[in-house]
Amino acid sequence: MSSMASSTAFFTPLHDFTQARTTPSPPLPFIKSSFASSKSTFFHPALSLQTSSNFPRLFGKPKFFSVHARAATEKTIYDFTVKDIDRKDVSLSKFKGKVLLIVNVASRCGLTSSNYSELSRLYEKYKNQGLEILAFPCNQFGMQEPGSNEDIKQFACTRYKAEFPIFDKVDVNGPFTTPVYQFLKSSAGGFLGDLIKWNFEKFLVDKNGKVIERYPPTTSPFQIEKDIQKLLAA
Repeated sequence: MSSMASSTAFFTPLHDFTQARTTPSPPLPFIKSSFASSKSTFFHPALSLQTSSNFPRLFGKPKFFSVHARAATEKTIYDFTVKDIDRKDVSLSKFKGKVLLIVNVASRCGLTSSNYSELSRLYEKYKNQGLEILAFPCNQFGMQEPGSNEDIKQFACTRYKAEFPIFDKVDVNGPFTTPVYQFLKSSAGGFLGDLIKWNFEKFLVDKNGKVIERYPPTTSPFQIEKDIQKLLAA
């Protein structure tokens, strides 16, 4: 009997619970995106985010990459040694005090002709003022740089009269990314983070060895000329 009395004493009418109301959460905003569509180059089943039409397109503007230097990156470009097209070690410290335009190149890309032609003309125009263009062949995008180093050198120097330094073929993405590109990407994260998007992506480095700007593949070398002029004059 005592237990019954106890339970009766603490009984709460059921309607007290049913009267409690909950405020429905507002619906989450729906963001449209063509980026994750199945037709996108970068589609992944786990990626369902959709962006509106005013969201930056991958190569929509001449330059949309903004530089976000990371605190963990205290190095400069001069801390790295790479191999040239003849597989000889080259310390990038030899370029101290120069403005550098660093490009991953390919011989069989739709962007090859315009980029090599404009790069050669920029180099000819500004090399005596302190510009160096560093070209790194890469075969990771559509396998459009399949040749040997000797083939690449012959192609660039004969067809496009390239006089700027061309280096050993490298990986710019993935587990075998060459250290200098790890540095470049960590210094200037783009729209997709550290991923290099395609052939002829470009990094502009100042006279102190710091990355100043990053440009998507469809930004032509001539579109970078004003930025180069500013750094040369600094």
